[in-house]
Amino acid sequence: MSAIGVSIDEAGVAVVTIDHPPINLITLDVFIDLARAIERLAGDDDVRALVLRSADPDWFIAHFDVEAILSFPTDQPQPTELNGFHAMCEQLRTMPKPTIAQIAGRVGGGGSEVALSCDMRFATPGAVFSQPEVALGILPGGSGTVRLPRLIGRSRALEVILGCDDVDAATAERWGWINRVIPDDDITTFVDRLAGRIASFPRARRWSRQSQCRAVRDRCRRSVARRGGCFQCDAGRAVGAVGDAPLPRPGRADAGR
Repeated sequence: MSAIGVSIDEAGVAVVTIDHPPINLITLDVFIDLARAIERLAGDDDVRALVLRSADPDWFIAHFDVEAILSFPTDQPQPTELNGFHAMCEQLRTMPKPTIAQIAGRVGGGGSEVALSCDMRFATPGAVFSQPEVALGILPGGSGTVRLPRLIGRSRALEVILGCDDVDAATAERWGWINRVIPDDDITTFVDRLAGRIASFPRARRWSRQSQCRAVRDRCRRSVARRGGCFQCDAGRAVGAVGDAPLPRPGRADAGR
């Protein structure tokens, strides 16, 4: 049975629900099913908005399976193309329909990078965010070193990535990591209403979204691929990945994307 559930309502709002107890770990099977679901929904013209949520109120999405990560080869040439995880995250960012992450509980590592790739992120008061990879001797190579600085700035991104500490929902909201904090009892209603409202508008919303993505798409893809090549690096290399290499610079239309 797949850990990824998909439903589409009459308004064209697709809801992708992750249900992989006990912590929604991104195993290879979960990743493949999630990537396939996102690809299918991205290409479905009847889908007008996408919501990503968890069936577990204590975990949104945990990290990628560490055992799988540590088995990745470390002696490969510098990549010039996106790997499968990067491609999935980029599809969330660039598909011609808005993507919304509804976050309850903990989210970290690869799960955080999935959420960062969405257009909007809403969280419950008890949500906890982290990028713990450096403590394991690797980088947030699934795009965290690219996307997080664009949302919260270089210094705060370094604090998160190098410190490997938890960030509470109130701080994440204040920093711009998430749109806002919504009470537990209200978040699903709020997100469903927002997604439905967006889906009800004319197709012009699609052109607006594409225009915001187009200016930074190629530069962001190159940055993500470049950081992925540093995935099996130490904490010292992490500083360079976040701060020394050039990051895409957001303009007025694409800030935070």
